[in-house]
Amino acid sequence: MARVGIVMGSDSDLPVMSRAAEVLEKLGVDYEMTIISAHREPDVFFEYARGAEEKGFKVIIAGAGKAAHLPGMCAAIFPMPVIGIPMKTSDLGGVDSLYSIVQMPSGIPVATVAINGGANAGILAAKILATSDAELLKRLKACSEEMKQEVEGKAKKLDEMGYQAYLAQMR
Repeated sequence: MARVGIVMGSDSDLPVMSRAAEVLEKLGVDYEMTIISAHREPDVFFEYARGAEEKGFKVIIAGAGKAAHLPGMCAAIFPMPVIGIPMKTSDLGGVDSLYSIVQMPSGIPVATVAINGGANAGILAAKILATSDAELLKRLKACSEEMKQEVEGKAKKLDEMGYQAYLAQMR
């Protein structure tokens, strides 16, 4: 049974939302992903949000751009955590989405990650679930250790090569 719902308002959000899915897959967390427009198909949206708990979702990750109502509306209906991902837009660079998601009224919180922060949304969802899942917590700790070792490896390589050679290799 999927423990995380991933919902986006448009298929143009898929590259960012797929980063959340990739993280969840790596950590062994089941999820379900879909596209629903809160503005263009409100009846479908309300059915999704109302049925999410019954489906077994413990967290919803919702991405939206421009007016960005999808995460806040999920939070208004779904009784458990909602993580909002503001999408970068061509109009205002995602700041409009960020403000729409982060400025929720009292009592309707949305945990908000950075603009286009799909990977962090996946990690945050896993951390929320790990509060009651010891095996997932172990996998998260291992993932953190991998990231640490990766950075240490890059630092060692920089020390050995010097910054000019390292930079040239990156290009």
